Amino acid sequence: MAHPHHDAAHPDAGAPRAHDHDTAEFESEGADLLDLDAQVLHDYWDTALDLVTAAASAAPGGDGRAPVRVVDLGAGTGTGALGLARRLPGAEVVAVDVSELSLARVGTKARAAGLGDRVRTLVADLDAGWPDLTPVDLTWASMSLHHLADPARSLSELRRLTRPGGLVAVAEFDEPLRFLPEDLGTGRPGFETRALGALSEVHAESLPALGASWAAILADEGWTVTGQHDLVIDEHPPEHPLAGRYARGWFDRLSHGLAERLDDGDRHTLAALLDDDGPQALLRRTDLHLRGLRTVTVARA
Repeated sequence: MAHPHHDAAHPDAGAPRAHDHDTAEFESEGADLLDLDAQVLHDYWDTALDLVTAAASAAPGGDGRAPVRVVDLGAGTGTGALGLARRLPGAEVVAVDVSELSLARVGTKARAAGLGDRVRTLVADLDAGWPDLTPVDLTWASMSLHHLADPARSLSELRRLTRPGGLVAVAEFDEPLRFLPEDLGTGRPGFETRALGALSEVHAESLPALGASWAAILADEGWTVTGQHDLVIDEHPPEHPLAGRYARGWFDRLSHGLAERLDDGDRHTLAALLDDDGPQALLRRTDLHLRGLRTVTVARA
């Protein structure tokens, strides 16, 4: 069953989930990776959340009021929920996720930021049905809808919960972020391309909605699409000092989920990248190139 949760099949980066490693430790590592995503990609997050806030402020809703109830769908560790709470000081923000562990982090962060009275958490599996969240003014769904068994049905249900003029903002990607140069100085050139090819095969089987046209799906379910924004990520070298740790976390999860789909040479390359004491270690590399594209689609009920 798919869940609205930033799990290892994407954590905003697209890493695979290995079900035989589906333990509390593995889930905790995934939450760590989400936190790194927020730190390393802070410029993307600021741009995306500013865009959504501006759209919500400009949305025609009859009385012109700011959003009162905001839902972060598939909230993960709360980057979107807390960012929207800061930008919309009059709003109640409901962080919805299937992971109690991730939501515990949201609650801790909210209290530390002085937002505990406006950010609440809700454990829910939307494939089993929607909780009563009416009326919703704004929903932020970041890299979560493609995990649902029937995202079209869920978007139709969300529209019924959303007040007239309310908004949904869907952030998704066609391909995970990339980190590596073509030639790593070890193994055959093109390692990352082959690894992402193997990941794409897994996603085609387990996440058929990944890469869907969300504007078209929203329109089909009665939403009025008001904007589609391609946000380019391109940092060479990455600016944040934790970029290497972020890359390592991503490839570590790749090693759990996809190593058996790689040939011997690429498995050796992957091991070299994860060997923190070796010369090819991701934590030591100075040639990382963080790049990718995330698309934010905004629609009105």
